[in-house]
Amino acid sequence: MANAYDFSGIFPPIPTVFENDCLAVDQMAANVAKWCTTGIAGVLVLGSNGEYVYLSEDEKRRAVQTVVQAAPQNRLVLAGTGCESTAATIRLTRDCAALGVHAALVVTPCYYGSRMTPRALIHHYETLADASPIPILLYNVPKFTGINLDVATVAHLAQHPRIVGIKDSTGNVAQLGALLNAVPPDFYVLVGTAGALLGALSLGCVGGILALANVAPEACVAIWQAAKNQQWEAARRLQLKMLPVNAAVTATYGIAGLKYALDLCGYFGGLPRPPLLPLSEDQKREVRRILAGAELPAA
Repeated sequence: MANAYDFSGIFPPIPTVFENDCLAVDQMAANVAKWCTTGIAGVLVLGSNGEYVYLSEDEKRRAVQTVVQAAPQNRLVLAGTGCESTAATIRLTRDCAALGVHAALVVTPCYYGSRMTPRALIHHYETLADASPIPILLYNVPKFTGINLDVATVAHLAQHPRIVGIKDSTGNVAQLGALLNAVPPDFYVLVGTAGALLGALSLGCVGGILALANVAPEACVAIWQAAKNQQWEAARRLQLKMLPVNAAVTATYGIAGLKYALDLCGYFGGLPRPPLLPLSEDQKREVRRILAGAELPAA
């Protein structure tokens, strides 16, 4: 079961889209259908860019159901099922599996951060994996959680037959290299920030779960394919071209910037859910300028 799927390639962590602060399921389904024509390996629903921390339990399940139904059978659907308690994580993971999700991406619990020792995290993930009907991918995103899954902990967890990979969003290429040295060769190490995509691929990461892939999926796939074919100069040029776009839709303007860029690129982005605020007019002009500079559509 754990090795039934190939998690290499590019996955956009898709936004959850709203109209009048309610789930816009038709627009979300249309986005998924369009992304799945671009060469991506699949999509991630309920990731950090999906504003999962702002969704009710019912909304999470409706979003997952929408994405599963919209995605073609030859594309993988991953779902972020991490909750603060182990029991809630197991429950959501099982529910997402029943809805048709292929694997769960599970963020580290973080509210009681000082108590999330390697021993606690190992117990959490192994208990989940024992109970899960689908493969588990670890999710390391210290900028949001304040917790960095250390290499030794990941290496230990990688021995579990249902824990098959990790999304590492530190942007630390040295840490990615240390992970690759420590885990089995069939353990999927995916980079979680497009700024480090080419460096990660050059070390042996198998792909990425990237915010940039929402607005520039073809470019991310092209970088991945060029690296796979050892066409390093082509990959380098495209990586450099995409860096300003990646910065705009992540660190600089966040989810509001990502959603506005989606609107400009022919997808439905809409507004973030409060307390996140939409972009100002000046910020919108800057996002349009950055997209134009990268030769991305900017309506």
